[in-house]
Amino acid sequence: MQRLFAPWRYAYVSGASAAPGCVLCQAAGGESETLTLCHGARAFALLNRFPYTSGHAMVAPFEHVADFTALDPATMADLMEVAQRVVRGLESLYHPHGFNLGMNLGESAGAGIADHLHLHIVPRWRGDTNFMTVAGEVRVLPEDLPTTWARLREVLDGRHD
Repeated sequence: MQRLFAPWRYAYVSGASAAPGCVLCQAAGGESETLTLCHGARAFALLNRFPYTSGHAMVAPFEHVADFTALDPATMADLMEVAQRVVRGLESLYHPHGFNLGMNLGESAGAGIADHLHLHIVPRWRGDTNFMTVAGEVRVLPEDLPTTWARLREVLDGRHD
């Protein structure tokens, strides 16, 4: 039997990563330490620390809000503009075959950060769900988060050829 080790996931599965306060509010003003990718006027994007695929990003409003219906039109528009920017950057850099975009609204709907809504952007490739994911409940990512962050920031900042 082969074993794959992913020690970086221990903080997530054990709950050891849970810091007091809202992780998205704390990330809003950060850069590399929070894996923040870009900012709009009312929303920002960051990499997911526990990604499903390389480039798995999240877009959240600066405002700490859980109620999707409470977003004002300007915040909603900026959230979508930042999401489009990230999708374009991911397309340019990784050339995925598709994307999953979605929000889990509420803990019972699967939201890991239920009190601050956020949109997931998950790049997808044909065949990225295979026996490892289905039978082994394991995901294999070809790139570490700091590398993904640096490469995607370069594209989003317009410094990529």
